[in-house]
Amino acid sequence: MELIIKNLSKTYGNGVHALKGIDLDIGTGMFGLLGPNGAGKSSLMRTIATLQEPDTGSITFGDIDVLTQKDDVRRILGYLPQEFGVYPKVPADILLDHLAVLKGISNRKERRELVDALLHKTNLWEARKKNLGGYSGGMKQRFGIAQALLSAPKLIIVDEPTAGLDPAERNRFLNLLSELGENTVVILSTHIVEDVKELCTDMAIINKGEVVLKGNPLETIASIQGKVWTKTIEKAALEDYKKEHIVISERLIAGKPEIHVYSENRPDQSFSDVQADLEDVYFSKIFGVQEVEALA
Repeated sequence: MELIIKNLSKTYGNGVHALKGIDLDIGTGMFGLLGPNGAGKSSLMRTIATLQEPDTGSITFGDIDVLTQKDDVRRILGYLPQEFGVYPKVPADILLDHLAVLKGISNRKERRELVDALLHKTNLWEARKKNLGGYSGGMKQRFGIAQALLSAPKLIIVDEPTAGLDPAERNRFLNLLSELGENTVVILSTHIVEDVKELCTDMAIINKGEVVLKGNPLETIASIQGKVWTKTIEKAALEDYKKEHIVISERLIAGKPEIHVYSENRPDQSFSDVQADLEDVYFSKIFGVQEVEALA
């Protein structure tokens, strides 16, 4: 099945134009939606998840009109929002069983088998009797995925799932998402470039409510190879370099800024060429480098 989004726009009552004519086609597998905080990612995810109405546009998932057949969407949707609450004094298996009842799984034996299977799948079986208030951030996120999988969803949306996780928990969570993406449409909304680089075969970058690039991560990287240059400079010179060049990123190396500059040609002999990566693609589009071609 394919999720097709056409000309989707949303303006909130306070005047914020969150979505501006979004067009996306998303097929089976892991799809990464990259963008800075406030770019419109959560607005798009909430609209797909039937939690808010757009002003204009359409969304279809297979034969389902997402905007008018909300109950049909919710039956096949697994949604893990950026922030979700749990009952801190309730064990994981009890709460998951309760949520399964709310999902309409009334047969006790079937429900028990499903809950047990999901606790194993999310590596929470050993901690199933532990109150959720004692779970780490990564464990809560894995519990969030477990509840999202209760209805065997065909469409899964996860919004900023690895923010705040330590490296070990992040790896566990990403491995779980990767498994889910083999037979399901999974949308990973994040501002963490590495998450998309490691998981997704298709992606889009959204900024200020607009899609500024879409395509395969490896192809987007190839589109800027030979156009990214690096140099270590003095801190006092940084602003001058920003005035003279398209500085797409900077990081401190041994206390000095190392800058990445976007240019069709070597700016001067003091710059070295650098192997471009997805972070360079991301920053080049966020900072409005028009020369980088979007891949449809």
